[in-house]
Amino acid sequence: MEKMLVGCFLLILGQILLLPTEARDRPPSRSVSRGRHSRTHPQTALLESSCENKRADVVFIIDSSRSVNTHDYAKVKEFIVDILQFLDIGPDVTRVGLLQYGSTVKNEFSLKTFKRKSEVERAVKRMRHLSTGTMTGLAIQYALNIAFSEAEGARPLRENVPRVIMIVTDGRPQDSVAEVAAKARDTGILIFAIGVGQVDFNTLKAIGSEPHEDHVFLVANFSQMESLTSVFQNKLCTVHMCSILEHNCAHFCINTPGSYVCRCKQGYILSSDQKTCRIQDLCAVEDHGCEQLCVNVLGSFVCQCYSGYTLAEDGRRCVAVDYCASENHGCEHECVNADSSYFCRCPKGFALNPDKKTCTKIDHCASRNHGCQHECVNTDDSYSCRCLKGFMLNPDKRSCRRINYCALNKPGCEHECVNTEEGHYCRCRRGYTLDPNGRTCSRVDHCAEQDHGCEQLCLNTGESFVCQCSEGFLINEDLKTCSKLDSCALGDHGCEHSCVSSEDSFVCQCFEGYILREDGKTCRREDVCQAVDHGCEHICVNSDDSYICKCLEGFRLAEDGKRCRRKDVCKSTHHGCEHICVNRGSSYICKCSEGFILAEDGRRCKRCTEGPIDLVFVIDGSKSLGEENFEIVKQFVTGIIDSLAISPKAARVGLLQYSTQVRTEFTLRNFGSAKDMNKAVAHMKYMGKGSMTGLALKHMFERSFTQVEGARPLSARVPRVAIVFTDGRAQDDVSEWASKAKANGITMYAVGVGKAIEEELQEIASEPTDKHLFYAEDFSTMGEINEKLKKGICEALEDSDGSQDSPAGELPKRVHQPTVQHKYLFEDNLSRSTQKLFHSTKSSGSPLEEKPDQCKCENLMMFQNLANEEVRKLTQRLEEMTQRMEALENRLRYR
Repeated sequence: MEKMLVGCFLLILGQILLLPTEARDRPPSRSVSRGRHSRTHPQTALLESSCENKRADVVFIIDSSRSVNTHDYAKVKEFIVDILQFLDIGPDVTRVGLLQYGSTVKNEFSLKTFKRKSEVERAVKRMRHLSTGTMTGLAIQYALNIAFSEAEGARPLRENVPRVIMIVTDGRPQDSVAEVAAKARDTGILIFAIGVGQVDFNTLKAIGSEPHEDHVFLVANFSQMESLTSVFQNKLCTVHMCSILEHNCAHFCINTPGSYVCRCKQGYILSSDQKTCRIQDLCAVEDHGCEQLCVNVLGSFVCQCYSGYTLAEDGRRCVAVDYCASENHGCEHECVNADSSYFCRCPKGFALNPDKKTCTKIDHCASRNHGCQHECVNTDDSYSCRCLKGFMLNPDKRSCRRINYCALNKPGCEHECVNTEEGHYCRCRRGYTLDPNGRTCSRVDHCAEQDHGCEQLCLNTGESFVCQCSEGFLINEDLKTCSKLDSCALGDHGCEHSCVSSEDSFVCQCFEGYILREDGKTCRREDVCQAVDHGCEHICVNSDDSYICKCLEGFRLAEDGKRCRRKDVCKSTHHGCEHICVNRGSSYICKCSEGFILAEDGRRCKRCTEGPIDLVFVIDGSKSLGEENFEIVKQFVTGIIDSLAISPKAARVGLLQYSTQVRTEFTLRNFGSAKDMNKAVAHMKYMGKGSMTGLALKHMFERSFTQVEGARPLSARVPRVAIVFTDGRAQDDVSEWASKAKANGITMYAVGVGKAIEEELQEIASEPTDKHLFYAEDFSTMGEINEKLKKGICEALEDSDGSQDSPAGELPKRVHQPTVQHKYLFEDNLSRSTQKLFHSTKSSGSPLEEKPDQCKCENLMMFQNLANEEVRKLTQRLEEMTQRMEALENRLRYR
């Protein structure tokens, strides 16, 4: 009675915990600690305490298909670790197992594997993503048949330990789940089904236990799974009545929220007391009177007899049937009664004829299946195999092998032993002859047996001989006599100029004015510049047997032909550059400061967003985006347009939207103002179908940047930029058309949001990808990408400014003071001057046509002189700027 009172109290307590909807929907307090001993709220403390010493067998089934990306897979593992925190894990309390599935099922660990919570957590964190299909039904079947078996650690059903499955999936299963899930629930397993994203809710209900509002959950994405932690704390920590009450269920006790129900094994029905089970067996309860067998039928029974008996006329007794007693059975040898007839049988060594009555002696060898390789011999009741002469039977008693007399007799042949049909003999290798003893071999000496006629050396071969000459001699055409070797006459000495034979070799020599190189074969002209005091201030270049002086880039040779003086065009002319004038050889170019680009006249500067650009948006309009997010993308496009100076001479913008098809919203020539363009963007209709990104890139490459649709010709050198936006995996290949676009000078920016695939974004984006690839986890951070993208486009326009140098022959009348910029004054001029120096040295006509050694002394001195000159120039300009700044400050002071 006392135990029943305790059970009733816990039943009422479970109902209190489960019934209030307000408490169940209220988000969990962040101040509640996950530790077992934290106490911050009475209801939370009660839930946590109910998990202590809680006996349960819990198996997690995790979807590890390819549709779950790496980030979402990590969220699932975090969710499992959170659930583990409030479970009392141990062999005598809660046991935990885990399966993950794709196209197959992988058992990560079973209910008996770990005994401590820390071990389970460590195993969860070490799990690796399968990235295959979605066989959900197969995973549930595995749990039913294997994971919850006593061999894998599940406790026996008689102990009434609750069995729980928590399954997490993000897609539609590729197999059937309803039937196997129902079987699992009928055996007493409680199933919680958690769907993430676009999961079919009817499929989740087919998996989860009833009532569905307590066992089936659906969240928008994996990040929201964290909100279910407190819900499952309530569910898993609820008291399971089957484990604490004397339920008296004859077969199975099934836990329900706050209560339980009894279930029967297959073939039984629940009695009116809703606890015991019975089967409707009329044969057992009535006096059927059957002599041998009673068989239940629907609402009645019938009598049957064993095989070889027949039912008597009264329908109860059985009479044996003797078919052989009939006089017309006709068996030649023996008659045998069968279940419902008879058959004739022959004695051993005979076979029944086609008439099924008479017998014929068996010819076993006549069968094609005897398998004898050579001969078949009949015996009394079988057959045996026999081999031909010179062969012996193998252990399989069917195949034959040739008798290896060489192996059996071991005759001791020195070279080879050859088997014959009835014996063997010894044989020697080529070039040898058999000795009289018939076993050993001796080499044939052709040089000793014949008059070979060799002048110097005779060499035996396999079947004959050849003549050879001593070192330093060459065999003559008669292949017998020898002549002294002329090394130079062989033609492969490799001497560039002349070859001189020595007694047993040769040496190379060079013509006058040349010296032999270290390789001993090639020649180089004597270095006049190194041999004389040439007096060249910058560079001395060898010229035939003399030399000439040359100057570094930006310098010209003085009248004495040796000294050099600087050419400073920016100082000597009215260059008209608004920001920076940079000397370039005998002319100059204008440059702009950072954030500006060169105007069309090649002298003035304007901000980068005012520069000419042909820009095409390629926007994902697939169904995975959603209409609300599509509006955010339209705002994203408008933000980029507002940052540009839209006009036919400045920025031209076009836009494509794609799903399963590509739709041109407007081309580069349609609008000449940002206002009209933004209006077209605002009225753009959402397509909402598939995601053919590769098809959109093909359309963009082949049509959007043509002059027909408003793109300026390549000769105009206007930057071409494409911004590709996507939120998921493409249904076709993107690499081919992205590569073609980049190879044809189109700068590609890839913008990915949510489930966009990083590998696809990298294939789309131009190099370097860190400047051309942008990714956001959701649409709330699109603003950050907008600003980064504006900056990237601006930098691209700045880079294109370098191609718009002012022409050398058109010097303007107006002079502006340049702004000092180190990149142009030192790095660019220095590298170009050094390159021109080496180029002029190579093309001067010197025979030294090899790559110059930049570590040679004269090149290091040359580099040092150039560096000193550039530093001097930079210092001079800084002093000029300082003077101008002081003059400006004085002017402002006395104004």
